[in-house]
Amino acid sequence: MRENTDDFRRIFLQSAPMMDVRAPVEFDKGAFPGVVNLPLMTDSERQQVGTCYKHSGQEAAIALGHKLVHGSVKEQRVAAWAEFVAANPEGYLYCFRGGLRSQLVQQWLAEAGIGYPRVIGGYKAMRRFLIDSLEQTVQSLPLNIVAGLTGTGKTEVINAVAGSLDLEGHAHHRGSSFGRHATPQPNQIDFENALAIQALRVTDRGARELVLEDEGRMVGSCTVPLELFRLMQEAPLIWLEDSFDNRVTRILGDYVVDMHGEFAALYPEDPEQAFDLFAEHLSGGLLRIRKRLGGEKQQALQAIMENALTEQRRSGSVDPHREWIAGLLTDYYDPMYAYQRSGKDERVVFSGDQTAVVEYLTERSAR
Repeated sequence: MRENTDDFRRIFLQSAPMMDVRAPVEFDKGAFPGVVNLPLMTDSERQQVGTCYKHSGQEAAIALGHKLVHGSVKEQRVAAWAEFVAANPEGYLYCFRGGLRSQLVQQWLAEAGIGYPRVIGGYKAMRRFLIDSLEQTVQSLPLNIVAGLTGTGKTEVINAVAGSLDLEGHAHHRGSSFGRHATPQPNQIDFENALAIQALRVTDRGARELVLEDEGRMVGSCTVPLELFRLMQEAPLIWLEDSFDNRVTRILGDYVVDMHGEFAALYPEDPEQAFDLFAEHLSGGLLRIRKRLGGEKQQALQAIMENALTEQRRSGSVDPHREWIAGLLTDYYDPMYAYQRSGKDERVVFSGDQTAVVEYLTERSAR
């Protein structure tokens, strides 16, 4: 059998398959990308064992655990673990601290003739490693922040350059009132874990600088880690520019075409329900900015949006959406960004279109 490991860096850089044997409630609170949860105990079983441990000690708790997970229940769980091992021979298993639960799973697998290594220190040690490595990375490498008006394609720049950390991608949110996707955002811990793993891979590829999109502290419901956010407020800005028409077209693609596609993919058997949910999504985005936009402007844009949705439902054409998108830029996003930039002008070190900005950042990373 391969040896147990505490080489967390190698685990994450190589995307080693991992089997998490914690209870589902623990897994749901935070996990690592791509990990499979095959618990030793259900939530109820874990709660019973924990209560027993608290009142009667470790020996009694272990005895209760064996009583709860035995016979056919034990056989089914060992079979599931064995199936994972067969599909992922280069992987590892872990529990919360790398203690009794992972050792017991390892023992039961061994009794079935299967040797499989565990992660020493378990989830807690790997999580600590990721938190520390992210903080070390953002403190040791210069940051470059891509800023610009809504619709200029900042995310496209982020995805086109080396050394980038995609906050919106990991948060599964576009960072605006219309930024939600058809599927939920990750929880905070999952967001941080994925971000830290990307930072680890970026530095392993030799990045000398980091590139991030200009964001507030919150990206939807996900919070940018405090030290990273603090450094982002001091970093130089690269200002991305594009024409008004191009911005409208890009937002049309993001907010309308892509979002309708997301809902359609979720409800392939019921396109009417998919469209209804998509329409609710757009209306909800407009409603969330009613206070800042002003009731009268919000109602006017809502009427234009509803007409556009009616035409899209009837003919499939999305062009009528351009009118409310243009109004949203003119009356809401552009004034807001102009106000925000007024306090950041001294930090702007370069301005240009997408091609120029990508070239600038690529040249910087090569120095």
